Amino acid sequence: MTHHPSTGTHPRTPGPRSAGREFFTARTVADALAGFRPARRTTVEEVPLADALHRVPAAEVPAAAPLPGFARSTVDGYAVRAADTYGASEGLPSYLDLVGAVRMGAAPEVAVRPGAAVGMPTGGVLPEGADAVVMVEHTAETMPGTIEVTRPVAPGGGVVRADEDVAAGAPLVRGGRPLRAPDLGLLAAAGVTAVAAHARPRVVIVSTGDEVVPPDTAQLHPGQVRDATASALAGLVRDAGGDPVVAGIVSDEPGALEDRMRAVLPGADLVVVSAGSSVGARDETAGAVAALGEIWCHGLAIKPGKPTLLAECAGVPVVGLPGNPLSALVVFRLVGVPLVWRLAGCDTPPPEPSTSARLARDLPSAAGRLDVVQVVVRDGLAEPIFGPSALLSVLTRADGFLVVPEPATGLDAGVEVAVTLYR
Repeated sequence: MTHHPSTGTHPRTPGPRSAGREFFTARTVADALAGFRPARRTTVEEVPLADALHRVPAAEVPAAAPLPGFARSTVDGYAVRAADTYGASEGLPSYLDLVGAVRMGAAPEVAVRPGAAVGMPTGGVLPEGADAVVMVEHTAETMPGTIEVTRPVAPGGGVVRADEDVAAGAPLVRGGRPLRAPDLGLLAAAGVTAVAAHARPRVVIVSTGDEVVPPDTAQLHPGQVRDATASALAGLVRDAGGDPVVAGIVSDEPGALEDRMRAVLPGADLVVVSAGSSVGARDETAGAVAALGEIWCHGLAIKPGKPTLLAECAGVPVVGLPGNPLSALVVFRLVGVPLVWRLAGCDTPPPEPSTSARLARDLPSAAGRLDVVQVVVRDGLAEPIFGPSALLSVLTRADGFLVVPEPATGLDAGVEVAVTLYR
């Protein structure tokens, strides 16, 4: 089952919205996914088949010849004329002359004439004159050179046509969809050893904050925190087929983020600014982006992750994330990951694994926003996990997440919910 943020739950009746004043006007996640669609795409390059898993072909790849290319047996048995088996049964078998056998990897050296049969291995080339293969389980060799058939076979039974896998000129793979393992197998079967695919999007991750220090900092001073978000974001980027580039930590000094963004934009397909997108006095992302490009929105109707910024600077999309690690990762999974796939030429990201479960307890929510709730799934029950958005352990303990749609004021215990599972 595929999970979509606005479906898969049973909401309560919406209640009145809070009358409290908002810091900024928030757009819905659905609006962001539908409306923030930068035109940028990565360049196209020739990719060897061995490196093509999850890469996105720039166009469909047609078959130069039919596959498998010859009529072949799908069972061990005997190649026959189907008409010679009609009416055969255990009590009244058909008797056929065994006139030879087909060897694997070789063309047949014998044809099937009326009243005759040829021994067949699975995958062997169907000999001339035959139109079916009867399974060995439905035959017996009663005497040398003669077999009896105890069950009839229809024309085409036990056989794959020469073009049944793929017809000549038909697409082997489609453009715009990431290549999966079976796609690589089909391309190899057709003799395709490289494919024209979009380059992996280069995603530059910039961390901000005077309190943030590199992960290899041995001793923290009071108030300092190691940069955990950048490493986690890099993992999400790799999962989405991107190439993450961690560009270090920028101080809260005015102008520092704008300078760093000017430096990284020319080599980026996407810039992600970790922290700095909320409305505090120190938060620099909005100002830096406004100086370099155009802000599409500042604020999403989502919890956690409301102070998210989406923008474009010099043709490069920019995502500004909240400072709390949980909030940053939740919103990047919902909005940033589809953007990475889009940059790589894939407009519809591959669906994430999901499952159905029953909610273990009542789940309150506020109407007008999308609530993303981490859950543990055990024995068909989804148990919500709660904790401050600064705690990464909430995510590491979760098996997946569910969403409460914007109109709902909560979900009742016992309702069936769709849980998106973490790989």
